[in-house]
Amino acid sequence: MTPLLQNHPLRLIPLRLAGAALVSAAIIASAAAPQPLLAQDDAAEARVRKLEAEVRALQRKVFPGGDARFFEPQIAPGTPTGTTPAAPATGAVPSATAVTDILVRLDALEVQLQAMTARSEEQANTLSQLEQRLLALETAGAAPALSAPGSAPALQPAPTLSAPAPAPITPAATPTVRPAVPAITPAPSAAAAATGPSAARLAAVQAIAKPQTADAGDDEYSYGFRLWSAGFFPEARQQLTKFVEQYPNHPRISFGRNLLGRAFLDDKMPEDAARWFLRNYQSNKAGDRAPDSLLYLGASMIAMNDTKRACIALAEFAETYPLIASGRLATDYQANRAKVKCN
Repeated sequence: MTPLLQNHPLRLIPLRLAGAALVSAAIIASAAAPQPLLAQDDAAEARVRKLEAEVRALQRKVFPGGDARFFEPQIAPGTPTGTTPAAPATGAVPSATAVTDILVRLDALEVQLQAMTARSEEQANTLSQLEQRLLALETAGAAPALSAPGSAPALQPAPTLSAPAPAPITPAATPTVRPAVPAITPAPSAAAAATGPSAARLAAVQAIAKPQTADAGDDEYSYGFRLWSAGFFPEARQQLTKFVEQYPNHPRISFGRNLLGRAFLDDKMPEDAARWFLRNYQSNKAGDRAPDSLLYLGASMIAMNDTKRACIALAEFAETYPLIASGRLATDYQANRAKVKCN
């Protein structure tokens, strides 16, 4: 055996020890390698829990007092103390873009609601004022007739020239208007009837505009009301007679018949006025202006010095319409009662 072979076992011992040391080091290294990975996993889990806690905090700010059905409680029964989510940092400001948009829209809706409420109240006030003015116009006396500069101080009522074919007027005769005949009452003086209405009166009548709406019947009545309120009683009678005959079933028919009686009564023609007041009252006692017609029927009888019938009309008015007699028409009723002595 050569010397090299004789020394071989002894030389292999250090080599074997070195190999074993390398294997042990590799095993120890492989065992220690997962530790950084586990640390990284724990950090990621902590970050996720922190994000979840911040989201829940944001939900509580957006929806304070939220229902438990939609938001989990911060601390639930049985939750370990160590796993309680951390509160968000004090200086952190959550994103509120969606919340800001919702709040802006809510503010806009509140402003619009306030504007609509204010507009509704203004319209209600305007309607109330219009009703009061209309009531005052219907119950008050006729306004003075319009006059132009240089014209006579007092204009006598005369037939309007707007009629397509006016009936011939005889100066000596004084025909009266009946409810069923659409005729125009002539002027009381023969001179005025012969000469006709003055240019100033024609201009004043033409200055009164006739409404043009979808309701032709209401336009006819409104035009007659405007003529009456301006003091043009003959023209108003002609217009209101046209309305009553052409629109007998119109919702304003009670207004039209009553105002036609007023146009006679205000023009010192109580007998013809009484016919229209009685007709309006008997046609529909529940009509809008049936109480007015019954009261003015008594006023017409007072103007005719018929105390007995005046007392009957006033008594029936007070008995049939007690609320109106003590409310809307209380002043007129008491004024007429003061003019007569009833048993």
